[in-house]
Amino acid sequence: MGAMTPTDLTTTGGPATRSLLARAAAGERLARPPVWFMRQAGRSLPEYRTLRLGTSMLQACRTPDLVTEITLQPVRRHGVDAAIFFSDIVVPLVAVGLEIEIVPGTGPVVARPVRTAADVAAVRRLEEADVADIAVSVRQLVAELGDIPLIGFAGAPYTLASYLIEGGPSKEHARTKALMYSEPAVWHALLARLAEISAAFLRVQLDAGASAVQLFDSWAGGLSAADYAEYVLPHSQAVFAALAGYSVPTIHFGVGTGELLDLMRGAGASVVGVDWRVPLDEAARRIGGATPVQGNLDPAVLLADWPVIERSVRRVVEEGRRAPGHIFNLGHGVLPDTDPDVLTRVVELVHSL
Repeated sequence: MGAMTPTDLTTTGGPATRSLLARAAAGERLARPPVWFMRQAGRSLPEYRTLRLGTSMLQACRTPDLVTEITLQPVRRHGVDAAIFFSDIVVPLVAVGLEIEIVPGTGPVVARPVRTAADVAAVRRLEEADVADIAVSVRQLVAELGDIPLIGFAGAPYTLASYLIEGGPSKEHARTKALMYSEPAVWHALLARLAEISAAFLRVQLDAGASAVQLFDSWAGGLSAADYAEYVLPHSQAVFAALAGYSVPTIHFGVGTGELLDLMRGAGASVVGVDWRVPLDEAARRIGGATPVQGNLDPAVLLADWPVIERSVRRVVEEGRRAPGHIFNLGHGVLPDTDPDVLTRVVELVHSL
């Protein structure tokens, strides 16, 4: 699915399909960019921490009333232009029966890592009934949000594979790369199945009313361009190809992917997310100058004094004007220690520009 025209996004559907987010994703020149933040629904908000007391992450992600309230919290507080569905990348993996626990302070931990052909064969497809609660959550949110778009969310095949193969978070991804190089048939079978799972998870959200989706590839930046092209790109392409029937913005984001941006554009999303390492004007050049971008304020800047933050926000907005479309965001997720009032001021500043 390539970059869409404004007509593709603004002639059908409800008000959310004609939102600033949809228009920026279609490459429309706007007076100011829409703004939302990755991880805006979560750890930086005191009301989130209060709501989550006594509830595990996976429980929260599978409880529609909690998902609805957590997703809405930053919309109410900050006045952002889009809501990001509160979830976790391992939710669909747990839904197909894999034993995964999200350990506070560590991340996803897999009871039995997936490393052989037999392990891969045991990973089944995701059915709608496996995540019926997700559809309920999305429908509730769409009803509450009105003309504010809801962005659906899923992990990309490579990042999901890295957790399953390593058994948890890893800095080097050595086991992951070893399997990729030494057992390419097993590797491609695993990523093909994970692409099916991610696409199915996103389709459930879109069918329930989500206005856009983001595919999140946390760890792709650890790969060379050649390895990404051979071992990862075809499977990310499969996810977006499975969504081709939906006239909605699709966003593809990875961390540390400055050298992969043009390849990531080739995966088929309508918007390429950019982390803070590459200026948006340079990112737009690298991806050919015809694809809208999302990003890319360094999350750590939000811990600085306001004059520093303001200069940085203005710079990101100015660099974004040189792309065919720009969605203002951070270059990764909101850090837990971020002052929520600072996020609100950033939204107000972007809105004033």
